[in-house]
Amino acid sequence: MGTKFKDAKPLTEEEEAEIQRQIASDPDAPEATDEELAQAKPFAEAFPDLAESIKRSRGRPAVDNPRQQISLRLEPEVIAKFKATGKGWQGKINDILKHAKI
Repeated sequence: MGTKFKDAKPLTEEEEAEIQRQIASDPDAPEATDEELAQAKPFAEAFPDLAESIKRSRGRPAVDNPRQQISLRLEPEVIAKFKATGKGWQGKINDILKHAKI
């Protein structure tokens, strides 16, 4: 995975000093002291009710009858026509095959 600013020139010492000066002068974001860092707690420990309320499961919800992933070779024109119909094009293929009289 590449870096976002791979073509950016490194900062000069003067530019870095100016950035650090601006950070230090920001009254809304003072640098934490060693004492403050020593007292810091994980979010879930400091606010357990809030952490529990925003906890969510990962991924899609489980379904009773999940679809199976397969590999299927189709002509490029067929795929292009379905993709042109917009979002849900793979589901449309599924519906057509499900209702096909075989």
